[in-house]
Amino acid sequence: MGKLWLTVVCCWLASCALGATDFVWKTGSTMNVACASGEEPVVQVALDLLKRDCEAVLSQPFSVMETEGDIYIGTQGKSTLLEKVAKREGIDLSCLDGHPEAFFIKVLKNGKLLVAGSDKRGTAYGILELSCMLGVSPWEWWADATPEKKTEWRIEAGFCKLDYPTVPYRGIFINDEDWGLMPWSYTNHEPSNIKGQIGPKTHARIFELLLRLRANTFWPAMHECSVPFFFTEGNKEIADRYAIYLGTSHCEPMMRNTNGEWRRVGKGDYNYLTNRENVLAFWEERVKLLRQSDDIYTLGMRGIHDSGMLGAKTVDEQKRALTDILKDQRALLAKYKGDVTRVPQVLIPYKEVLDVYNAGLEVPEDVTLMWCDDNYGYITHFPTAEEAARPGGNGIYYHISYWGRPHDYLWLSTLSPYLIYQQMKTAYDRGIRKMWILNVGDIKPAEYQIELFMDMAWNINQIEQEGVTRHLQNFLAREFGTQASSYLLPMMQEHYRLAHIRKPEFMGGTRTEEKDPQYKIVSDLPWSESFIHTRLAAYQELEDKVAIWGRLMPETKQATYYQLVQYPIQGASQMNKKCLYAQLARHGKTDWKQSTAAFDSIVSLTRHYNTPKWKGIMDYKPRNLAVFLPIPETHTAESLKPDRPYLYKWNALEAAEGNPVMWEHLGYEGKAAGIRQGEAVSFSFENCRADSVEVELRFLPTHPINGKDLRIRVEVDGQPSDIISYRTYGRSEEWKQNILSNQAVRRITFPLGKSTSHRLTVHAIDEGILLDQVYLYAKQ
Repeated sequence: MGKLWLTVVCCWLASCALGATDFVWKTGSTMNVACASGEEPVVQVALDLLKRDCEAVLSQPFSVMETEGDIYIGTQGKSTLLEKVAKREGIDLSCLDGHPEAFFIKVLKNGKLLVAGSDKRGTAYGILELSCMLGVSPWEWWADATPEKKTEWRIEAGFCKLDYPTVPYRGIFINDEDWGLMPWSYTNHEPSNIKGQIGPKTHARIFELLLRLRANTFWPAMHECSVPFFFTEGNKEIADRYAIYLGTSHCEPMMRNTNGEWRRVGKGDYNYLTNRENVLAFWEERVKLLRQSDDIYTLGMRGIHDSGMLGAKTVDEQKRALTDILKDQRALLAKYKGDVTRVPQVLIPYKEVLDVYNAGLEVPEDVTLMWCDDNYGYITHFPTAEEAARPGGNGIYYHISYWGRPHDYLWLSTLSPYLIYQQMKTAYDRGIRKMWILNVGDIKPAEYQIELFMDMAWNINQIEQEGVTRHLQNFLAREFGTQASSYLLPMMQEHYRLAHIRKPEFMGGTRTEEKDPQYKIVSDLPWSESFIHTRLAAYQELEDKVAIWGRLMPETKQATYYQLVQYPIQGASQMNKKCLYAQLARHGKTDWKQSTAAFDSIVSLTRHYNTPKWKGIMDYKPRNLAVFLPIPETHTAESLKPDRPYLYKWNALEAAEGNPVMWEHLGYEGKAAGIRQGEAVSFSFENCRADSVEVELRFLPTHPINGKDLRIRVEVDGQPSDIISYRTYGRSEEWKQNILSNQAVRRITFPLGKSTSHRLTVHAIDEGILLDQVYLYAKQ
C-alpha cells in the first residue's frame, strides 16, 4: 500500500475512534490562519494565493494570526508554533523526516486543520494543496479557470495526507518565445519601452503556476529577441521569493544566457582556448552574484547559441577542452558556494557534447547527467547501470514544443499524452529520477501536457495506478464538470490520436532548415483520396462536437473551454482542411474555396483567442512558414496516390498469441504495444490465395533502450527472415520521415505454401520494441 493511502487509512481509523469532527468553513463565518511571520517568503506567497482562492470560492478571505487559528501552518524545525500544536495534539511529525519538499495535512480532533512542511517548499505545497481541495485549478489564472462558488468548505474528520515528490528537481524551460510569451509580456501584460523584456510581473505569474503544479525549477527564455533574464530588474528577486531553482539550457553554462549576455558584456571571442581569462571572468561574475541563491549550474561549454564550441574542432580537442573547463567551473563554484559536491550541477550530453561524452569525458560523480529526447518526444538515451548508480543521478530534457528540423511544431501542442507517459515512465524505470525539465515553448496551449508531466514528476506511481486516461478525465472534470468530462474525454483522445498520425504543423509536406527549395513549397502528402476524406470526416465530427459543447458551457467556463479544448481542436481541424482540400484541388477533386475558407477560419479563431488579456500570446504562423500561410492555387494532371489494397491488417493488441506489453492509447489506432526482449507475438490468417506476401511492420520510431539496437526477426509459417533493425542515427533522412509520420516501417516478402492456415510471428531481439500496426499485402 502506498505512503498516501496508508497514512489516510490509519489516520482516519484513529480519528473516528476518538470521535473527531469535520473541518468546516461556511461563508459568512470568520476564519483565522495561524502562521508565524518569520516563515520564508514562499510560504507567505502561498498564503496570499490561498487567501485569493478562498475569496474567489467562499467570497471572503481569512485573517492571518501569529499564534492561534482555525488552520495551523508551519515548517518543521523552523516553527515553534508548529511544534507547540503538534505536542499539544499528540501528532508525530517524524513522517516528514528525510523527505525534502514534503507536506502533511491533518484534520485535528477538534475540527481544526494542521498543515506542516518538511521545508519551505513543502509548506508552500501543503498550503496550495488546500487550494486544490477547495476546487481551484492550477490554471485559474493561466487558462482563466474560474472556480465554482461554494457556501461551505468541508474536510471530513480524520482526513490525513502525507505527500512528497518523486523527482527532486521538476520544472519548465521557456523557449522559442519569439511569437507568444515575449511579445505578449512586454506589449500587453507589463508594457515596457524595452523591446523583448519579460519582466518580474510575468515571471511572478509563471512561478505561481509552478508552485500550484508543485514544480520548483525554471530555465528562463534565452533567444536573442528577448532581454536576458538577469538583465531585467526584479526577475531574480521574484524567483527567490517564490523559491524557484533557476537553471539554464544545454548551451548556457554557469547561469549565463550566453546568447544574449556575451554580445552585451563579453570581451573578445567566446572561445575558452584563446580567450580563457575573459570567459572565466564572465562566468565568475554570475556565480558571485548568486552565491546565496538556490540555483542549478549547467556545466560545460558550447557556442554562443545552439552551436558547437569555438576553437576545438575534433572530438579529442573538445574532450581536452571540456576536461579543463569542468575543473575551472567547479573551482568557481567552490570559491563562492563552498562544498562543490553540495551545489546542484548538471552536464547535458546534447548534440556534439554527446560525442565527447561517449569518447570518455570524465564527469565528476556528483554532477547530474541530463539526457534528451530527439526533440519530438522520443528519448535518445537511457542510463546504463553505471550511469544510473552515479551519486549525481540522471535527468531528462524533454520537448513538447520545438523549432528545427525536420519541421517546427510551435503552434499547437499536440504531442500525445500517452507517448509522454510511455517515454517518461521508461525513463524513470531506467534511473532518470533526479531532474525533469520540460520545454514548453510559450506555455500556452500546452496546459494539459505540462500538468501531466509535473504530476508524473511529483508522484509517478499514482499516475501509473490511475492511468493517463483517468488523469485526463480528472483534468477535464475539474475544469468543466463530471458530466461534461465524459463527453470531452473521447474528443481529446481523438484530437491527440489524429495529430499523432500527423501534426497540424506538418500538414504542408514542407520542412524547415533544408537547403532544397522544394521543401519550402506546400505539396502533397503521400495519402490516397479515400484516406484524405476519412481524415477530413473525422475532424469534421470533432469540430461539430466541440462546437456543441461550446454552446453548452456556462459563461464562467467559456474562456477556459476555448483555450483548453475548442481552439486546439478547431485549429488542428482547420489546418487539416486547408492543406488537404488544397491537395484535392490541385488534382481537380474539389475547388480552392474550402482551403481558403479554412485559412480564414484559423485567422478568426486566433483573433478570438487573443482577447485583451491574452493579446499577442497566440500566433498561428510562427516564423511565417509556408504551411501557415494561404496556399497558392496550383494544378497538376498527376493522379493522387491510389489505395494499396491489403489482405489483412492488425494492430499490436490483436495478436493471436504472445504477451504484449500494454500501454494506453499509443499509436495510429491507440492500440500499439511493446514486445519484450526475447519474446514474440503472432498473428493468424486463413485462406490466403497469394503465392507470396509482403509483410509491412509499422513501429513507433523510438530509440534503443540499452544503447544497442532495435532488432526484430519475422517468421511466416516458420520461415525466418534475416534480422532486421529499424534504428535510426542522428538526423538522417529516414529519421526525418519517421518523425513526420510517427512511424518506422519495415517490409519483408515471404512465399506462402499451400496450407489454408498461416501464422505471422514477430520476435523482439532487443529491448524497447513498440509495434503499432501490421499490414499484409499480396506480392505482385
